[in-house]
Amino acid sequence: MYIPPAFREDDLPAIHATMRAVRLANLVTATAAGLLCTPLPLFLDETEGEFGVLYGHLARANPQWREPAQGEAMALFTGPDAYVTPSWYATKRETGKVVPTWNYVAVHAYGTPDFFEDADRLLAVVTRLTDLHEGARERAWAVDDAPPAFIAAQLRGIVGLRLPITRLEGKRKMSQNRSEADRAGVRAGLAASEGETDRHVATLIPG
Repeated sequence: MYIPPAFREDDLPAIHATMRAVRLANLVTATAAGLLCTPLPLFLDETEGEFGVLYGHLARANPQWREPAQGEAMALFTGPDAYVTPSWYATKRETGKVVPTWNYVAVHAYGTPDFFEDADRLLAVVTRLTDLHEGARERAWAVDDAPPAFIAAQLRGIVGLRLPITRLEGKRKMSQNRSEADRAGVRAGLAASEGETDRHVATLIPG
């Protein structure tokens, strides 16, 4: 990922926070069959390794786990983003020398993927993913709400993923390269948007 110095995010807790906030990542591997990509819900275990370990699962019928990765795999986490119109810049009124851009947050996590079929490990991953996404619900569904034989059959249809992270790239492009007046204009413009994501991005623009 191309990251100009002004947009580089090196703070590990901030990078991890971005990853945790993304509900659906993309797993990309380069293989002899070409590039393969699967959208996956992943969870991060920060207690393992220097940068953490990602866990998830793929459908057994998905060819990505059977095709050996050539080099590292990459998990892409795309955070909040918003279009930025030049009309919000003070510089537009002063010189007119402005163009549109896009503000966004992104993290790329790299590592060698380990796919596994052990039923106990799969159950642990599925249970943790379920608890993570059901936890905020008033009447949360749990894996053991379903009959054990049914869950066992479902587990036979998936393959687990463990991705120890060997390096991370974090990018937070939030108008840091613009003047204070331009940033104020972008913040106000996004804050007035009807889009919830736009309004969230407004809060991320530095003062």
